[in-house]
Amino acid sequence: MRYLPLTGHDRTDMLATIDAPHIDALFVDVPEEARLDGPIHGLPLHASEMAVERHMTRLARQNTVAGEVPFFLGAGAYRHHVPASVDHLIQRGEFLTAYTPYQPEIAQGTLQMLFEFQTQVARMLGTDVANASMYDGSTACWEAIGMARRITKRGKAILSGGLHPHYVSVAKTMAKYTGDQLETALPTLSADTDLDALIAAIDDDTSCVVVQYPDILGRIADLRPLADAAHAKKALLIAVVTEPVAMGAIVSPGEMDADIVVGEGQSIGVGLQFGGPYVGLFGCKDKYVRQMPGRLCGETKDADGRRGFVLTLSTREQHIRREKATSNICTNSGLCALAFSIHMTLLGEAGLRRLAGINHAAACRAADRLAKVPGVTLVNDSFFNEFTLDLGREARPIVRALADQGVLAGVSLGRLYPGADALANGLIVAVTETSSDDDVEALATALEAALA
Repeated sequence: MRYLPLTGHDRTDMLATIDAPHIDALFVDVPEEARLDGPIHGLPLHASEMAVERHMTRLARQNTVAGEVPFFLGAGAYRHHVPASVDHLIQRGEFLTAYTPYQPEIAQGTLQMLFEFQTQVARMLGTDVANASMYDGSTACWEAIGMARRITKRGKAILSGGLHPHYVSVAKTMAKYTGDQLETALPTLSADTDLDALIAAIDDDTSCVVVQYPDILGRIADLRPLADAAHAKKALLIAVVTEPVAMGAIVSPGEMDADIVVGEGQSIGVGLQFGGPYVGLFGCKDKYVRQMPGRLCGETKDADGRRGFVLTLSTREQHIRREKATSNICTNSGLCALAFSIHMTLLGEAGLRRLAGINHAAACRAADRLAKVPGVTLVNDSFFNEFTLDLGREARPIVRALADQGVLAGVSLGRLYPGADALANGLIVAVTETSSDDDVEALATALEAALA
């Protein structure tokens, strides 16, 4: 693709068309203190390739490598073992350089991969259909809220206190532009979920109820009563799954009559990668498929009766008239979806169930050991591979102190909910198949010393 730069006259015409007096007017929503008024202080205007490489290497060495220390971080992004074959296969040229199939029927390999991805996601989430695919779990969550508005013609969404606060933040950002009313709450540092409060809050104006499963504290609840209550008021139940490996051990949200199930697929096939890129999961009941964002790949037969794949449904703004689009998503996280699908294929259903069992058993051993640390209380005794501890004092400084010792103890609730004093003592601990008994003992020993 050739680069055709704009002239000064072109820029002037563009600004006039959108009634902007100057280029800086496009950035008025960025706080003034966050805007640059010149080159970044301290950075040279140019440097040799070798100098840049040495500088970036020095910066990279400041990072703590997850696989080299006891690692218990979770809260929406999880460290799992990804087989080397996943990385090998996604780097094949036909996958690595492929982009959105604008002429889909000639991209049979891409369409087949996305079709298989959809099948795996739908079976995992317990939904009739799944799309391919979304940016990540948080944006998939918002897309589900928007979809519920289109279906119910209502504009009030009730968000569980157990929903990840980053997901809530994304929803609030988007709701500013759609007029949706979001009812939110903070979680409580207890074993009880807020399902009863959610049920009580549903009224005739409610479009949907959004609940995380397992929730931000790792708690697992039966969603059936919530689904029944929502449906009684003609509202939808949206379930959010941030740890898809859990679906190998617990009942899927779709089986509990959730209307839309979304989530983050990072745990399967995709590394932590400093927070992205990740891959969103999105499934729903068949009757709502035409309101589903993203794209849907389907299987068919060609004129000679051979198996083939087509782009069955595409509701994105770049494929159809913008005013008819159900989403403005402009990519499909295709490479991450491929990594997910390859890893799932290697595991199979039996492998996923075994992996889930290993995770849960390791988390149970860790919870038992950490609960013996003086001053530590296990908040929830119902969990998959992630649970919450009450340290009896503010968790953030303890987490920092342990990190300085080379132990990444978990995610403090004070970090996720700054200013919420009732949650400040909480520590979310995630344990996966990559966590050894020695790692758990190192965490327990470090906690004992820090709390003494």
